[in-house]
Amino acid sequence: MVISRRHFMRNASAAALAFGSLRTITTQAQVYAVDPQRGIDRFGQLYGDPAGILNLPAGFKYTVISRSGDRMSDGLITPGAPDGMAAFPLAGDPTKTLLVRNHELDSMGEEIDAFEGNKDLARKHVGSHSYDYFNNGLPVNGGTTTLLYNHANGRVERTHLSLIGTTRNCAGGATPWGSWLTCEESLVGKEQGFGKEHGYVFEVPAMQKTLVEAQPLKDMGRFVHEAAAVDSTNGIVYLTEDYDRSLFYRFIPNQAGELSAGGRLQALVIKGWRSANTRNFVEDIDGANGKKDPTAKAVAISQRFECEWLDLDDVTSPDGDLSLRGAANGAAIFSRCEGIAFALRDGAQHEAAQREIFFAATDGGAHKLGQIWRYQPSPFEGTSREKESPAKLELFYESSHRAHLESCDNITVAPWGDLIVCEDSYSADPTTVNYMRGITPAGKIYTLAMNAHPDKGEFCGACFSPDGTTLFVNIQRPGMTIAITGPWGNLRNKAV
Repeated sequence: MVISRRHFMRNASAAALAFGSLRTITTQAQVYAVDPQRGIDRFGQLYGDPAGILNLPAGFKYTVISRSGDRMSDGLITPGAPDGMAAFPLAGDPTKTLLVRNHELDSMGEEIDAFEGNKDLARKHVGSHSYDYFNNGLPVNGGTTTLLYNHANGRVERTHLSLIGTTRNCAGGATPWGSWLTCEESLVGKEQGFGKEHGYVFEVPAMQKTLVEAQPLKDMGRFVHEAAAVDSTNGIVYLTEDYDRSLFYRFIPNQAGELSAGGRLQALVIKGWRSANTRNFVEDIDGANGKKDPTAKAVAISQRFECEWLDLDDVTSPDGDLSLRGAANGAAIFSRCEGIAFALRDGAQHEAAQREIFFAATDGGAHKLGQIWRYQPSPFEGTSREKESPAKLELFYESSHRAHLESCDNITVAPWGDLIVCEDSYSADPTTVNYMRGITPAGKIYTLAMNAHPDKGEFCGACFSPDGTTLFVNIQRPGMTIAITGPWGNLRNKAV
């Protein structure tokens, strides 16, 4: 999402009055509502946080482990706007977790940068490792930081700048081979004061203790990248695009686990529905305001479609028109695809494990409040035999009320199988509140946490520690990384 339309002055106290007359937020923070058709109340009410940061259910607690502006172990400053993030095990020490964290910065606004504007410090620290420089002579501010978290004492032991010179690193995805794919959500270039074209994916090994040399993975395409998810069974990477007529992509690598060796980029096509407009916008379907789209049809929750894939050409897209060309050639259209997550579920006896890819369409749906889609790959995914058993696409959830779900963004799969969803609403409505929601494998939605900070920033980067004991999440503004602990284990055998 573009920063220029994100930050509004709001009345923080209005959150306590949202969606009905409820008790004061200091004693009860349940200002959400339960979806009457598909909702459950998995944890019970949320309780107000005296510190005004995070409201949680009974039995849960949080710690702020990092803030924008903190001094890092390498002597630099923790940059602002933390966003997508992933957790990795530390080899040989199960008591510690490595976190690789994006910073959605672009050098064009007032930002907390790692070098405090000091060009000499940047030159000394970065050397040739920056992908690009802005016209002020500093490396482009976007990139990643890496943290080492100690579960025994709840503290960060080490943190350092791990990628620099990229722009608007929004989300990304963890790989099974221990790296983070960080995605540029921007197509800026020389016309905007940059030295190079942007809009690529970069890879950051989690274990590396120094700055990574930034190398774009160009075969994965140049577009408004948002997030990535890797199928651990075959190495195929699924990619989302934050654009109001976005495509859903997959990248078939020439060599699994070696993305720099290149591969094929494709876009999803719904069989029998060319250039399918899946957004469910009323004006697209019925022509209100003269905007009828002949490729638009209403899609119901749980409705399923068979899928094909379209090869894309000229994927570095110097004109920034990859999605437009893909749609013109038959690819399906979604509304602002953001978070994505891969789930591998146990199969029935004598059956293979079930693979699922979930992705969020942030403002899709008849009410433009968000959709969650589920893609189930073919048993022959990525091969010439796909047509024998085509992949399936399903509208998994669509919100009809702001109190149920609004602006779904980053998502992750919990150790017990539910989908954890971060809200990213920057509505000017003074009652706007961002929550973390959960959705069960059966499609039942519930509320997990509420951002109680007056800035009302988005939740992003939700991910669980490898041992499943801690949920890490970022609140983008004012910029903090949080560790949440509680009775997560109680949910493992509670299928809903």
